[in-house]
This record gives sequence, structure tokens and C-alpha cells, in this order.
Amino acid sequence: MAKADKPKVERFKADKVLLGAVDVAREAAIGIAEPGAVGAHVGAVMLGERLAMHYFECTSRGYVGWHWAISVARAPRGKVATVCETNLLPTDAAVLAPEWLPYAERLAPGDIGAGDERPYIADDPNLEPGFEATGDEDVDQMAFFELGLGRSRVLSAEGRAAAAQRWYDGANGPRGEIAEQASDHCASCGYLVPMPGALRQVFGVCANEWSASDGSVVSLDHGCGSHSETDLVLPSVEPTDSPRLDEFAVDVSS
Repeated sequence: MAKADKPKVERFKADKVLLGAVDVAREAAIGIAEPGAVGAHVGAVMLGERLAMHYFECTSRGYVGWHWAISVARAPRGKVATVCETNLLPTDAAVLAPEWLPYAERLAPGDIGAGDERPYIADDPNLEPGFEATGDEDVDQMAFFELGLGRSRVLSAEGRAAAAQRWYDGANGPRGEIAEQASDHCASCGYLVPMPGALRQVFGVCANEWSASDGSVVSLDHGCGSHSETDLVLPSVEPTDSPRLDEFAVDVSS
């Protein structure tokens, strides 16, 4: 079986004039760099016939791992090297900026702050077309008021499932640190406000100002120490044997 042909690597004859033009290349690098940013000469390679590239270390703190690349050439039978191009190129060890992404793709949950707006996403899989008026006043009134519709788009089944999973896996789900130490679940707490629709089977909203989850969606198997039916009894304060002067007492007048 014949061996596959190896790709040919074109090698150019070493040019003493060009490879020896280190000082010429350094001067060109210094001419475009900030003061003190051109370091040691790290090598030179032939790029073509009578064309070479010299590399110098970039010592700028903002360009770790980058090299100044200066190409030099000479005319046929010429004895003088001439600078062609000057560049600042990254090496394998260079610190590079991440690949650019459009603003809409770069945003992540939690990035939207005061005054920010999320770009409109026409094909958002978490949304689907909303209710369209039927012309029947009774039907439309029920849909708008009872079901909370009347929006151009509403949550899709995929969006609802994604939200439910995110909430359930979060701090207000059954595996949150507070829930794992609670003696009872939210399902039996009087402060739980049930949610409408399909989510009612798994979630509710906490309405207990003593709870860390107050005003948040909680799973029915979540729990905390502020359960409405807690049987914790606070210990009574025993009087001391000798009287003590309370210098911070305040009398409230009626």
C-alpha cells in the first residue's frame, strides 16, 4: 500500500544580508513602539526569496506573549536590507481578547441593570404568540382578566419548563441550604401564596416577611425556619437574684 504523500514545506535559502539585519529591524520596531517596549531579539525566518522576518520580544505589560515582527527585503544582488512592514503579532502564549459576539448574544442572565434594555429576539424559543381577540366580549374579557393574556407573546411550554427547572434547582428549591435544615416544607405553610396554572402543582410565592424567601417563588418542598406552624418555644427569662440599674430605660408618655 503506497504511503500518502507528505505536504511539501517550501524552504528558502538563508540570506546572510537579511538575517543579519537585526539592528535595522530593531530600529524599525523602536520607531513604532512605546518607549522601552522592544525587548530581546528572539529569532528570524526566511519568508521568501530575499524576504525575511525578524522577531523581538514585546515588553509592554499589556501585551504579554506578543512579538514585534519586522519584515525586511533586498533587491537582487543588493547588499542593503530595507524594512517592508512592521507588526505586533501574538504568539501561542499571548493574552488575547475573547472572540467578539453581538450584544444580544453576549448578554447573560443578571446583566440587565437600571436603564439597560435587552435586544428584541424575534424567534425566542421561550415565547409564543399570545391571545388574539375573538370579537366575543365575554370570551375576550375572561381571557384578558382571568388568564392575564392580551400580550403579543406569552410564555411557551419550553420557556415555562426552563423557568421551572431553574427555580427548582436554585436556592429556593428543595436542595437549598436553608431548605435542607428546615423542619417542614412550604406546602404546609400558611404564608404560601399558590401560583396559577400548571406551576401551581410545584411552586408558590412566599409572603412571610420573616423569611429570607419573602416575595420569591419557592418550591412546595422548600422550607425555612419561619414556617407558620413552627413549634419552637422561646425560653423564659429568669429574674436575677440582685436588682440591676437599667440606665437606658425610656418612659413613654401617653
